[in-house]
Amino acid sequence: MHILENKHIALRALEPVDLDALFEIENDSAMWNVSDTLVPYSRDLLSKYIEESTKDIFEAKQVRLAISPNGSDELIGLIDLFQFEPHHRRAGVGIFVRKDHQQKGIATQAIDLMTRYAFQILGLHQVFAHVPVNNHGSQRLFENSGFAISGTLKDWTKDKNGYTDVLIYQLMNPENPKMKQVQK
Repeated sequence: MHILENKHIALRALEPVDLDALFEIENDSAMWNVSDTLVPYSRDLLSKYIEESTKDIFEAKQVRLAISPNGSDELIGLIDLFQFEPHHRRAGVGIFVRKDHQQKGIATQAIDLMTRYAFQILGLHQVFAHVPVNNHGSQRLFENSGFAISGTLKDWTKDKNGYTDVLIYQLMNPENPKMKQVQK
């Protein structure tokens, strides 16, 4: 077993076979509010995205991985590291799990695998997430994954009901010597 898998799930690179699932996920207008998307994506554009997703995180400043049941190629979700800042050693984390796979612990497991990868392989100092104040499920997810609220972005996202505040969640690398001193 490698760092991007456990006995239940695996985080893997996107494959051409994922095109239909990615097309469905990216073009779900109900999700556009959290993904900052305003227009649908074509199959051709998503196909090119999959082809180019092999770029190194240091070049692309992001990485998107498929979440699959371990031993299966089924795409049940996506997890991203984005806004990767190698100098500051930080990145944002975002996650999506398909409705029929929610409430099964998959998101918590995927966050755990991705943060271990971020800290142990990429050597990041911290990861962060932006969560709207009305997204209580994501708040519980990140809090249960060890993230702490460090601030609020006022009127940060706009939807049909107006503007919404967004909570900033951060998780520091527990192997950071500065963090070990604080914990003593």
